[in-house]
Amino acid sequence: MKVSNETKVGILTIFALTVLVLGFNFLKNKDLFKKRKLIYAVFPNLGGLSRSNEVKVNGYLIGTVYKMTKKDMNADQFIVSINLNEEVNIPKDSKAIISSPLVGSWYINIEKGKDSDFLKIGDTLQSKLDMGILDDVKAQLTPTLEKVRGSLDTLNILLNNVNGLLSSEAKANLHQAVANLNQSSSALKTLLDAETGLIAKTINNANEFINGIKKNSDNINATISNVKSASDKLANLEIQPVIDSLQATISLLKSSAEKITNKNGSLGALMNDKSLYDNLNRTIIKAQTLIDDLRVHPKRYVNLSIFGKKDKGDYLNLPIGDSAFIENKQ
Repeated sequence: MKVSNETKVGILTIFALTVLVLGFNFLKNKDLFKKRKLIYAVFPNLGGLSRSNEVKVNGYLIGTVYKMTKKDMNADQFIVSINLNEEVNIPKDSKAIISSPLVGSWYINIEKGKDSDFLKIGDTLQSKLDMGILDDVKAQLTPTLEKVRGSLDTLNILLNNVNGLLSSEAKANLHQAVANLNQSSSALKTLLDAETGLIAKTINNANEFINGIKKNSDNINATISNVKSASDKLANLEIQPVIDSLQATISLLKSSAEKITNKNGSLGALMNDKSLYDNLNRTIIKAQTLIDDLRVHPKRYVNLSIFGKKDKGDYLNLPIGDSAFIENKQ
């Protein structure tokens, strides 16, 4: 009997699907050829639990979650069917807890009780809510997050108020201030540049000056020695006689000044007596007038005559200058 190719393909497809289903259930720790041993647990909230999640006792895997169904139409409670892969004595007062690890899938952990009677297939476990690590962290962070949200809302209102208070001119001034700040920052960066900055140049000049001082240290030391020598010589001079002589000179000048300012003395009287000054001034004017008259009319005072001559008159009353005398001679 000859088998067609279509039949071969069909048989091969069925075999592949069978192997796939068996392999998938094997990976899920399910044995299709074994009778299921189911126990149940009722939870008000399933969290992240799903089918085929693990069921453990004291960390040891004893089964998987087979099915999850709602208990009533309100979905207030859920019945979880647990398929036991191994027979384990579970006390009747044990409690099933849905746990959420920090990393990995959710699972059911059975917390063993102390009852001497054990669960049988078909019995229902007591349940217990376990917040888990993530739920605990969430419970602790929730108040803080609410405070942060309130602070952000307050900050948002404050920023809106500030934005409303700022006029277009104020905003322009603020932008200008930021631009000036950027320019100042650029100028400061240029000033602090390690190669071309003013501070770097100043430091280089200072280094050159210090190097010049180091090079001329011998000359500087010689100059300091000469100054010290001159200072020592000046210190060794007898200054006291010079001071005494200067003090005597000052005393003499003081005595002379007192005599000059004293009205009883000649010079003091001449300096302080106005009438004496006026008389002396008139005498000088008259003497000058006489001398000028002698120069202008010399024959009046030198002419010799046996019989005498009549006085010609025309005497000077005031002195004349040298220019007038020269014109008269001509």
